[in-house]
Amino acid sequence: MASDDSATSGPSAATTVVRFGRPDHTTDNPLNPPVVLASTYVAGGEREYGRYANPTWQAFEDVLGRLESGRALAFASGMAAVHTVLDLVGHGEIVVAPRHCYLGTLAQLADLEQRGRVRARLVDVTDTNAVVKACEDAALLWLESPTNPAMEVADLPALAEGGHAAGATVVVDNTFATPVLQRPLDMGADLVVHSVSKYLAGHSDVVLGALVTRDDSTYDALDTRRRTFGAIPGPFETWLALRGIRTLALRVERAQANATELVRRLEKHPSIEEVRYPGFGAMAAIVLRGADQAEALTHATSMWVNATSLGGVESTFERRRRWAGEPDSIPEGLVRLSVGIEDVEDIWRDLESALDSLS
Repeated sequence: MASDDSATSGPSAATTVVRFGRPDHTTDNPLNPPVVLASTYVAGGEREYGRYANPTWQAFEDVLGRLESGRALAFASGMAAVHTVLDLVGHGEIVVAPRHCYLGTLAQLADLEQRGRVRARLVDVTDTNAVVKACEDAALLWLESPTNPAMEVADLPALAEGGHAAGATVVVDNTFATPVLQRPLDMGADLVVHSVSKYLAGHSDVVLGALVTRDDSTYDALDTRRRTFGAIPGPFETWLALRGIRTLALRVERAQANATELVRRLEKHPSIEEVRYPGFGAMAAIVLRGADQAEALTHATSMWVNATSLGGVESTFERRRRWAGEPDSIPEGLVRLSVGIEDVEDIWRDLESALDSLS
């Protein structure tokens, strides 16, 4: 569910994304931080080497950390961030995760389980009692809400409480909701994961990931792994993400308004068997009669783009079961929608025309 900015101290998300991660307001300073392209620093300070720190990273991390009410670390990709968290799990320990979640996360868990590194328990995150029960003897509880691409909503506060009671570290992938709408750390989570490539950067031109935590020892462990493994973000990519995050609140507001209106209309269309929308955000899913209809839809539009990523300013969609690793419990005819910020009437006409052509 969406967070209430008024319930937290400090400026709102809309102000935070604009205000922070900038140089001091002194005479002749630029308003925006420059891109720092440096592999080497003069010795004796906190940075020392380009794999350890970069001023451009720190500017972006300042903004994201404040948005999520924690301390952020940027990574080379969302997958690098996911891997870094899973590396915290001890050999043979149990990870509880949604049966429906980001395909890259499921792939990493499957690989680690096959190699005997971890044991994975996949759960239905909408069944709170079952998830809490599955956390017995678990080291890590991994959550998504809404889930990708099933659009299921989890009771994050209850699951965080249950996971902690079982002794598990609680991680939430907050890519879909963004900290504009949901702050998992405020709900009891220990760690937040982002694919920065999506809503945070927002322009489909960056591959980047991030982690956020309030716990200093966890932060230090993650930072050490970033330095050691070298999963560091490029300065220019991070600068693009920082530039993109400035409009995050506006983009989310507009895209969510578009999604809400599209869902209202889609629920009435005869070609659609089911509409899945969590009630907030700009991600939704529709289920058509089968794979053929779903594939036909994704090739019948002129404005909507058939693409696998999401969270950009443009509206994109795809049939998720075209990916071999997608769980069998995802319907063959499910099309995931990432609603953009275009005029809602334009994207509706394009989508409606394509749906009508399926009849």
